[in-house]
Amino acid sequence: MGSTQSECGIQGGGGVVSTDVDLLAAHVAGDGHAFAELMRRHYDHLWQTALRTSYTREDAADALQEALLSAHRKASNFRADAAVRSWLHAIVVNACLDRIRRNKSRPTVSLTTDESDEPRDDRNHYADLEMSLVVQKALMSLPAEQRAALVAVDVEGYSVSDAAQALGVPAGTIKSRCARGRLKLAEKLDYLRDPGNRI
Repeated sequence: MGSTQSECGIQGGGGVVSTDVDLLAAHVAGDGHAFAELMRRHYDHLWQTALRTSYTREDAADALQEALLSAHRKASNFRADAAVRSWLHAIVVNACLDRIRRNKSRPTVSLTTDESDEPRDDRNHYADLEMSLVVQKALMSLPAEQRAALVAVDVEGYSVSDAAQALGVPAGTIKSRCARGRLKLAEKLDYLRDPGNRI
């Protein structure tokens, strides 16, 4: 009870139960369909991770493509001491950070939002969207490493130790990056607390 599909496996066409680890191993062994199935399971999560970590939608798309190519090529390097999803998450975040470093000369605040698909209901959708843009802008103003740590812990829900493992840094580094990032966000968004100073 409560297991995710990728943890407990799925029934394959031949009646074989396939976990994420099984699929990655099958891909390394030459199965032409295993990696595609792995992507079907995790693509949405990885795309959202790329969007939250990158400055623009275009950078997110390019970084995700690079990350998936890298994961496809380096699958034999996977060690089963982490979940496959965490391993993929780390590859995507690192690809996004690499792209940010390469594009350092670009102007920084070019916002993307995925909130504009469809109004959820008749409540004040525009106010919700405006608030989302303000928070997203504040998040995008953080240094890339702080933003990656905050996205992993506060948005994706990873524990500090899992985020540290995924990003390849000590747990103390994740804690300090999150603390500094939250402080900067609090300073940038403090004016929202004043009911007389609405956006």
